[in-house]
Amino acid sequence: MTSLIHESTTADDASDRLHGPGEHEKARTRQMRHIRLALLLPGILGLIVSFAFPLLYMARMSFNAGEPNGVVEETFTLNMYIRSITDPYYWQVTVDTFLMGLVTGVLCVLVSYPIALFLTRTQSKWKGVLIALAIAPLLTSAVVRTFGWMIILGNGGLVNGTLMELGVIDVPFELANNMIGVTIGLVEIFMPYAILTMMSGFGGVSQELEEAAGSLGASKVRAFLRVTLPLSLPGALTAFLLVFVLSIATFVTPRLLGGGAVQVLATEIYDQTVGLINWPFAAALSMILLLVFGAVIAAYSALIRRIGVQ
Repeated sequence: MTSLIHESTTADDASDRLHGPGEHEKARTRQMRHIRLALLLPGILGLIVSFAFPLLYMARMSFNAGEPNGVVEETFTLNMYIRSITDPYYWQVTVDTFLMGLVTGVLCVLVSYPIALFLTRTQSKWKGVLIALAIAPLLTSAVVRTFGWMIILGNGGLVNGTLMELGVIDVPFELANNMIGVTIGLVEIFMPYAILTMMSGFGGVSQELEEAAGSLGASKVRAFLRVTLPLSLPGALTAFLLVFVLSIATFVTPRLLGGGAVQVLATEIYDQTVGLINWPFAAALSMILLLVFGAVIAAYSALIRRIGVQ
């Protein structure tokens, strides 16, 4: 055994004398790079086939022309984009989609922030159970939860029925079939995602810094505003980004809770694809939705760099 080790060491020394230690390290680095590439290759190929090719096909489709009878004319025109931008209806649909995602993201973060902070810091023996309860809604389909909100927010639903029984109101609040009901439903549906995202970001926020601020005379509110909030801001921004992206792309909740009165890009893309069979225009709207994604992600990246997070 000793002789084998000696022979191996001698061979390495001889290689280093012939090629130099730098060449040996470069060869090892190239070998590791090839191994990493080989491990990544299946995932890269899957991503190209399942995402890149369909995306390129959709982008090309958006430059075609759609006939009223559903026939797609192979050409290269910007008419679909011009229509989506110049038509006041579709411009309003795009604005409403953006505002829906913005309001849903902000409200979801505001509601989920204290829950995530508590679950991150609690030392209770029930911590695991509390986390499970916080993410338990993920075990239920969004369709089922949306139908539940339709029952709760309807004119004769739980909220209005209770308030009218108590004599608080005489006329039911319009909480369904409008953007208010859609936003309420989306906030509840995406809260578990926001909680999980912020919990992962809050793990690096040390309570010792708050205690140090308190020892220097800062009140709990001041310590939170000057220490905890800035340190937890990246996690909150990431949760907002996730909820925003999920919100503007969702279809079920706006369609059901909106009752046909709320039109966003996702519902309009569905109508153009299935109802009117205008694939080029649906592809153009999809590309606009993708541009909204990109703009928000770019703004998020710039903001993260601005607050000094690597």
